[in-house]
Amino acid sequence: MTSTMNKAEPKTLPRRQQIYRDKVVETLRKEFGYPNPMMVPRLQKIVVNMGVGRAVENKNRIESANKDLTAIVGQKPMIRKARGAVSGFKLREGYPIGVAVTLRGTRMWEFLDRLISLAIPRIRDFRGLPNKLDGRGNYTMGLSEQSVFPEIQLDKVEFVQGMDITFVTSAPTDKEGLALLTHLGLPFRK
Repeated sequence: MTSTMNKAEPKTLPRRQQIYRDKVVETLRKEFGYPNPMMVPRLQKIVVNMGVGRAVENKNRIESANKDLTAIVGQKPMIRKARGAVSGFKLREGYPIGVAVTLRGTRMWEFLDRLISLAIPRIRDFRGLPNKLDGRGNYTMGLSEQSVFPEIQLDKVEFVQGMDITFVTSAPTDKEGLALLTHLGLPFRK
């Protein structure tokens, strides 16, 4: 065996992860005075959730949402089921009511890059994201339709479906979380 067979090809990092490592870490260290680079907040995961309220009426809605979310994130989502029965919604315990996926690592960074550079610019009448975080440095945004992602072909969309996207950070405060997400490129309102 030669020594060249044991060497692995150097992997290139996703673009947003490279931006985080090269620019955001240093910027946040200077802005908040972190003595150690490991104290700088980082993006831990992104959770994408599609609630399908009308799945009780039409079972094809769950399959359609599952297919669309798989195409958008590149990972198979989990089907979420109702925990309890609600008679007003004609909902029984165990009925499928949505799909969700948790992204980490390379897929998370690639999804973030596609969201910022391709999907958000395609939103009609977009004036910036509201800058309200949850009190623990995490941020949730909503999209009214899945067709803003280039992976979705408009002529094949059966049901228009919205989604919630949650960015979970290691930031201890909203101010630090907002600074992290702003430097990563999320377009917040001024």
